[in-house]
Amino acid sequence: MHPALSVIFFTVVSGAGFGLYSLTAILQLFRLGPAMDRSELLTALITAFVLIVAGLISSTGHLANPKNAWRSFMRVKTSWLSREAVLAVIFFPFGFLYLLGVYLYGAHVPAFFGLMGLIGIVLGFMTVFATGMIYACLKTMRQWNTPLVPANYLLMGLTLGALFHLAIEAYYGANLQFITGVAGTALVMTGVMKGIYYYWIIKTSGPSINTATTFTRATVRLLDVGHTAGTFLTEEFGYQVEAGRLLMLKALVFGFGFILPLILIVAAAASQGAGFLLATLAVLSSLAGKGIERWLFFAEARHVVNLYHGAQHT
Repeated sequence: MHPALSVIFFTVVSGAGFGLYSLTAILQLFRLGPAMDRSELLTALITAFVLIVAGLISSTGHLANPKNAWRSFMRVKTSWLSREAVLAVIFFPFGFLYLLGVYLYGAHVPAFFGLMGLIGIVLGFMTVFATGMIYACLKTMRQWNTPLVPANYLLMGLTLGALFHLAIEAYYGANLQFITGVAGTALVMTGVMKGIYYYWIIKTSGPSINTATTFTRATVRLLDVGHTAGTFLTEEFGYQVEAGRLLMLKALVFGFGFILPLILIVAAAASQGAGFLLATLAVLSSLAGKGIERWLFFAEARHVVNLYHGAQHT
């Protein structure tokens, strides 16, 4: 599939926002880790909302006719895209009420505002899950039609959220040992999950020119694609990346997305004065790695229509 920058920005940034909101609310409501004061909580929650809103606004950038975006809310029963849109909108009143509770009462919010925060956590995770399912439900795309996709989306969002949370705690001079452990664990789990996904998609099982034509007793080859120039289908659904470039980009995904941030957050936790700088660099490095990862996610996907344009398999 042809990678769209607006969709890459949306999925990475909004996922980070939902991850930051959910992690902050979980740590505060369940009293996990060092206690956060009102300023830390407000900074983390407001940053989360800025990331979510920026991502959602950018998602309209790939629409041919943005004024028809409202139609995406009309197919909740059949469309994961519609479910994602509805869940993202429903999240805001609950998220804002929890933010209001923190603003009024600090870390010790009353039960009502705590309940709003819990509902916001669930809706945040459900929104990111729905984003992943938009792709995972497509049986015409072998590289997307797997539970690994929504699992990757959830872990990616949680990992970026943990890194943002660590940077905010470093800014306020908090003890970073606990959140470094959380972010480090998330980085390792997400990196392993991404490795499993890359190993899984290199297999050539699935739709092929033989299964498409139902001639399964010999090798079938297309003699003529029926056109002499590129078409919308070949350019949009048959994006090609050289094998060497793919390998280099996957190395950058693991280098910038997981390994370098892990080194930087460990150094930040041990640092006496450069914790915020190192944590910020970890966030930027991970954002760059996740951006490359999401570009590859689209670039490597092959629609079955490619079988009728010369591909032997998807």
